Amino acid sequence: MSISAFKIASKLLTGPAAIEQLAAELRRLQVRNPLIVTDAVLVASGTVALAVERLDGLAHGIYDKVQPEPEIAIVEDCTRAFREGGHDGLIGLGGGSAIDIAKGVAAFAGHDGPLAELFGVDLVPRKGPALVVIPTTAGTGSEVTNVAIFSDKQAQLKKGIVSDYLLPDVALVSPLMTRTCPRSVTAASGVDALVHAIEAYLSVNRSPITDAIALGAIKLIARALPKAYANPDDLQAREDMATASLMGGMAFGNAGVGAVHALAYPLGGRFNIAHGVSNALLLPHVMQWNKMACVERMRDIAEAMGVRVAHLSDKDAADAAVRAMAELCEAVDIPKGLRSFDVPEDAICTMAEEASKIERLMRNNPRKLSARDIEQIYRAAL
Repeated sequence: MSISAFKIASKLLTGPAAIEQLAAELRRLQVRNPLIVTDAVLVASGTVALAVERLDGLAHGIYDKVQPEPEIAIVEDCTRAFREGGHDGLIGLGGGSAIDIAKGVAAFAGHDGPLAELFGVDLVPRKGPALVVIPTTAGTGSEVTNVAIFSDKQAQLKKGIVSDYLLPDVALVSPLMTRTCPRSVTAASGVDALVHAIEAYLSVNRSPITDAIALGAIKLIARALPKAYANPDDLQAREDMATASLMGGMAFGNAGVGAVHALAYPLGGRFNIAHGVSNALLLPHVMQWNKMACVERMRDIAEAMGVRVAHLSDKDAADAAVRAMAELCEAVDIPKGLRSFDVPEDAICTMAEEASKIERLMRNNPRKLSARDIEQIYRAAL
């Protein structure tokens, strides 16, 4: 007999006014001197100031060295800042990179050994300092997951920490905090959220709970992402995307993601392509391969994306789902093809071998893929 577990952040506060509860939540968690983990762009844009204004005078520090693809060295540097500043809690403010760095610090701050000992599944020995997260993009879903992914620049690989101790204590999800998000990031992170929902719906570890949340997220993204991209001041579209990202995170945080993410990791590790863009470039091509193993579910995805499927066969509906994915990526100006990022064809074999070994993700995929299959997907995506 199987068991389904459902894990999310301990407390979710959503809506435009969610950010107003920051100080109250920190006090509830008995945090008196938090470290805000963020990036220099968000400091310059005034987004960090919006949070600082709501600290009600609490002592705090700001660490603003987070980069778009979070590196192991940044976790170590931020942990030093956390310890040296006498901080007793963390605020991860930003996109998935900032939130993942804050998660990494929460895991590493109370650990006596090297950070490398924590990479893997359930290797974090204890709960770290209190963690409040405030996403400023709508896509990663990191605010509700137990995973943090980092780049190992020396090995040209991405490595992950998976532990329930990484689940945030509080997630404050307010569309007001996403208004300064650049249009290109809105597009990439929005498609990232779509990938999370689609892969969760197709995962072999899905459940009725994750199914319902994933389909709901797909519907919201198909409707709201083009609006949020076309008009960054459309607060309703921003709120819908923030909600959809949260739902996508809840779905994949419990059902898992599959081959799209596994194939995206070597692109990020070797060519520094942003995670959301990597996922977007691969999504239609992986789904083209997957569809024969999940044609009925692909029909559901097509319908959630607004395709009229009533008079279509399952196969035709699955084909329409793949087209709808590609059209949505095109509508928000996702670059076409890996060659746009100077990915050479002679890197494909090595990347395919790397992707095929990411068993934590590949085992969730509805269709088993060999290294040779993965090579063909990469070539199709060139």
